[in-house]
Amino acid sequence: MTERPPLLLLHGVMMSANVWSAVVPLLSDRYDVLAPTAAGHRGGPALTGRASVAVLTDHTERYLDELGLDTVHVAGNSLGGWMAVELARRGRARSVCGLSPAGFWTPGSPDQTRSRSRLRFVRNLTRASAPVMPVAMRSATVRRLSMRDIAAHGDRLTPQAATTAATDLLHCTAGLELLATTESVAPLDPLPCPVTFAWPELDRIFPQQVNGTTAQQLVPGAKHIVLPGTGHVPMIDDPALCARVIAESAV
Repeated sequence: MTERPPLLLLHGVMMSANVWSAVVPLLSDRYDVLAPTAAGHRGGPALTGRASVAVLTDHTERYLDELGLDTVHVAGNSLGGWMAVELARRGRARSVCGLSPAGFWTPGSPDQTRSRSRLRFVRNLTRASAPVMPVAMRSATVRRLSMRDIAAHGDRLTPQAATTAATDLLHCTAGLELLATTESVAPLDPLPCPVTFAWPELDRIFPQQVNGTTAQQLVPGAKHIVLPGTGHVPMIDDPALCARVIAESAV
């Protein structure tokens, strides 16, 4: 039997490996899928010291070392997409698929502060509604409205999955420090491996016309595609599309 190539899935800030739950089964027949939860996030390793993208990438490298893996295919969403680029920079990636990758901004500029403000709003709204969350999430309308900044169709999540996502957000200890980071993606040219950036058509956090343009300048060899009908976390809106794009990238 042919050994399946390893595929590492990295989630976004204030989320967990749970966000890949509908995608993993669609890829498991072709890849040895690894979906860890990042350090400082609910269910992931504890962090000592200040959280940063570099520190979380260090943790992910150690995770690969513990598994005896020198290189893997990497797909990541938002923060995870940024970490995928950094793993490629460090020579640990066979290929990269970034779904709305973070980090393509000028630190402190409006393109970063707007995105950070939206994510903070999502966090604050979730915190305020926590006492009624399990009951409220039974409503498809509530799921869609409460997730409108990260998904075009939040109602497609089950009530349990939506509650889990909200709980992940509320119990992420590294979230605020990561949102306040002064880091950004440095130029990457030439590419150390094939890189695909997939930009959700309806992304309210990192719109392609802003962040995608910066990504083209900083990583000029990358392939860019659009994910129709999806928001910032496209695995919520269309897991089958995400799985297909990841598989086409991880060759």
